[in-house]
Amino acid sequence: MPKFRRSSRAARVLVPGAVAVVLLAGCAQGSGGTAAATGATPPAATSPTAGPPTPGSPVTVTPDPKGTVAPGTLLVTDFGSDTVTFVDPTRGATGSVKVGTAPYGLVVDADGRAWVATAEGVAVVDTASRERLALIPYRTDTGPVTTGEYRGGGMGIALAPDGQRVYVGVNVPGGNGTLEVVDTAALRVTDVVPVGRRPFDVDVSRDGAEVYVTNHDSFDVTAVAAGTLEPRRIEVAPYGTEGGLGSWLKPHYTAVRPSDGKLLLPFEGERLAVVDPGRGRTTIERMTANTHQHGTTVTADGTLLTVGTGPIDPDVDEGPSLTVRTPGGAERVYPLEGPHENVAVSGDGRTAYVTGGFTRDGYWDGLSVVDLATGDTHRLAAGSRPLGIAVL
Repeated sequence: MPKFRRSSRAARVLVPGAVAVVLLAGCAQGSGGTAAATGATPPAATSPTAGPPTPGSPVTVTPDPKGTVAPGTLLVTDFGSDTVTFVDPTRGATGSVKVGTAPYGLVVDADGRAWVATAEGVAVVDTASRERLALIPYRTDTGPVTTGEYRGGGMGIALAPDGQRVYVGVNVPGGNGTLEVVDTAALRVTDVVPVGRRPFDVDVSRDGAEVYVTNHDSFDVTAVAAGTLEPRRIEVAPYGTEGGLGSWLKPHYTAVRPSDGKLLLPFEGERLAVVDPGRGRTTIERMTANTHQHGTTVTADGTLLTVGTGPIDPDVDEGPSLTVRTPGGAERVYPLEGPHENVAVSGDGRTAYVTGGFTRDGYWDGLSVVDLATGDTHRLAAGSRPLGIAVL
């Protein structure tokens, strides 16, 4: 059984009597610092009726011609400016489109349409003409449209393999969220499924048969059968659920492993929860970055990339980083400057793009560009508080 670093749950639970809004916090506030040194460690197993779309108008500020999208262009959601921004990976931002309040996750379909989860609804953006085509309202009542870390509305979002449906996790402040199903041809919500609290991430199995909603504040993943829309809860809590809403040790983002469809959920740069969604069972493998972790993605060959936001406890935790983990479990940890939120990989697999937006304070307006062969890293201007990212 692997020996993990000291992890006092008492030190990772906010004290009773704190202000109510602080008690809702589930993620560490990141800070700068040097991440854990590069290492290689093998895994060790041990052992949760919408109305018609609202027309939109383009808001374009770009020297690039409309109707063309260069391969490898990045698209990021600007949580701080209600836009998505197009980013040339060599020269930075080239233009933005207004999409809706506080956009979070996004996904791009085969036709070049971006589907963006905002506080108001799902925005549909034509990435070639750079205009918003529609804003599809949610069926779920999320209260007044607001901004900030705990705002209601869409968070995680994913596309069915056949492109006919988009799935979006909708946060309901103070209660359980929902998974809303969007018909991509009709541009409307067709179904609503109950899930857990604060659905940070949504993923789909490779065959499209199941949808996985990662619920931050309820320590679980909701697995939803795409055919029947029947949900079932899988608890994912490798540190336990002590502390409830005040705990830092919750799931954030999930990746679906291509080789076997298992769910990969990194925790704290210490533990990788590997969930068999069919059996509802979790095994734990060791990780090495020793930092609070958020965004994650997996490449076609099974390489896992995970963003470290920075320390919860600076006395024992390391700074922000990007972990790259091979299918065999060997890890390389790239130090980053300042907190980050999510990650995408270039088409050739050589470069990682890490958004600097971060869901909590301490964010910055750009991307870290990491050469995965050399470890060289530089910053690139990219929108306002960028959270979600996709490679076009």
